[in-house]
Amino acid sequence: MAPSTVRGLTLPAPLTSLIDRGLWRHPGDEVLAKIIPWFQNQLSFVPNPEQMAYASQSMDMFADDPHSAFFRQARGSRGVAPLELPWLDVEQAVLIATTRTPGDDGALALDYRTDPSDPRIVGSDFWTDPLLCQWRA
Repeated sequence: MAPSTVRGLTLPAPLTSLIDRGLWRHPGDEVLAKIIPWFQNQLSFVPNPEQMAYASQSMDMFADDPHSAFFRQARGSRGVAPLELPWLDVEQAVLIATTRTPGDDGALALDYRTDPSDPRIVGSDFWTDPLLCQWRA
């Protein structure tokens, strides 16, 4: 099993192992609702590194459009201070799950800001403050 990279970021070995063995699968909506109860939309897991790279391109669109600040996605390299939650640094993130319904625009991402060898999982939260998306661990 060779390390997989997406957007120049190395996927964690446990995730790569699950993908390689065909075990990176959605556990069911009920299970996810218990793990992330605040996330109200249904998710689909992004199945492999190639699709993760493709799905993650949407972050670039939101980060590069000044009218999309609602999504709280930006490029950390363009800021004067490090981006912290509730913002997502798109240069340090990979999408691993996206909302099942097109247009819902929610996602789970690996966030490499805390530890490049052990990224945390963060999710977009549109429900706590409907006027602004926030990213939370």
